[in-house]
Amino acid sequence: MAKHTIAILVENRPGVLTRVSGLFSRRGFNIESLAVGTTEDPSVSRMTISVEGDDQTLEQITKQLYKLIDTIKVYDLSGSAAVDRELVLIKVHANSETRSEIIEIVDLFRARIVDVADDSVIIEISGDFEKVTSIQDMLKKYGIKELVRTGKIAMQRGLTEHVQRS
Repeated sequence: MAKHTIAILVENRPGVLTRVSGLFSRRGFNIESLAVGTTEDPSVSRMTISVEGDDQTLEQITKQLYKLIDTIKVYDLSGSAAVDRELVLIKVHANSETRSEIIEIVDLFRARIVDVADDSVIIEISGDFEKVTSIQDMLKKYGIKELVRTGKIAMQRGLTEHVQRS
């Protein structure tokens, strides 16, 4: 089993997400991360899906994705040069004694404090999986109250072919 990152361009219509995610679940893939948003063309959405599975099953899913009427293009970003990021908000216990230590960690990771309360701070960080996991591990000793992750988004490096729509 290998980790795969798939980017799918689809028509921006109701029900598309259900049909696409259904293909993965019917094949026994657990979707580890899913991010969806409109592209530079408001009639097109881009889904970035992270899954773990074997190459043969992934190839079958790709073929079946193309059979869906709403699918425009499928990219397997797993083996290519790609840039990936995740956005995370972390609420950490903070008091007058620990706040300066937390600020040092935030600065070290080039993150930002986006909210301050008497007993906590909310930190915003974007980066690859390793960076996000590293800051999370360092902040555990202060007590993480709440954490939310957007899921991975990814894009091929360099030139990407322009997708012609019919």
